[in-house]
Amino acid sequence: MTRKKVGLALGGGTARGLAHIGVLTVLEKEGIPIDLIAGTSAGAIFGSLYAQGKDASEIKELALDLERHKLARFIDPSLSKTGFIKGQKIKDLLVSFIGGDIKFSDLRIPFACVATDIETGEEVVIDRGSVPEAVRASISIPGLFTVVKRGGRYLVDGSLTNPVPVSLVKRMGADFIIAVNVIPDVAGRSRQGAKERAKDFKEPNIIHILLQSIYIGTYSLVRASFEEADIVIEPDVANIGAGEFHRAQEGILLGELATESSVPEIKRKLEVLN
Repeated sequence: MTRKKVGLALGGGTARGLAHIGVLTVLEKEGIPIDLIAGTSAGAIFGSLYAQGKDASEIKELALDLERHKLARFIDPSLSKTGFIKGQKIKDLLVSFIGGDIKFSDLRIPFACVATDIETGEEVVIDRGSVPEAVRASISIPGLFTVVKRGGRYLVDGSLTNPVPVSLVKRMGADFIIAVNVIPDVAGRSRQGAKERAKDFKEPNIIHILLQSIYIGTYSLVRASFEEADIVIEPDVANIGAGEFHRAQEGILLGELATESSVPEIKRKLEVLN
């Protein structure tokens, strides 16, 4: 009997996406196979690395090494009217991490990522051509990064249309889907802790405003995507700021903790399915 295919949907979330490494670490340690991967934004970064063949410990080492350097060295200011950051240095970093400007056809695990057509508002699935270029499109936070022109379209962050790409990994052929969400429930946090936050509230910067705008606008899409998932893992990363990549160790640990608590249910459901 052929084993059912397990798909992994890794969502966007900037620095909070480092928790995906912890998720991969535990799934790998527990021997849970991953046959297909779909990623959006931060999820596209770590999903592509895993699909290329890097194990979780290698990806963790890359993240911790990045943590030791100032993120500013990877920022290249742009004079373009479409964004403040060119993103070429980020793309070069992806190329160095993944081992070259490799193609989707070179990956060991089938992988696809999501971007958004800024003109039409359509979800754009990228599953061919250059992987670093595709990931660069998927992480293009509107207004922050310059848009990526591909196939006659101008592409920005996939979180706008499919923040946790469960539907995509299902279309790829997954029989069992593990979804990982690291986007916080902004409205829920507001209800729970408005008084506490008011005491030490600081004026938000432009990056925080841009990202919060995306999170507020897409959280309903996040919840809706869970309906097609068999398992939903949500690391408790709300207290990690969107740009706090220096907290990689903490984010990875939170991903591990959330996944460990889900392992018994994953194994039970897979055993029934197979």
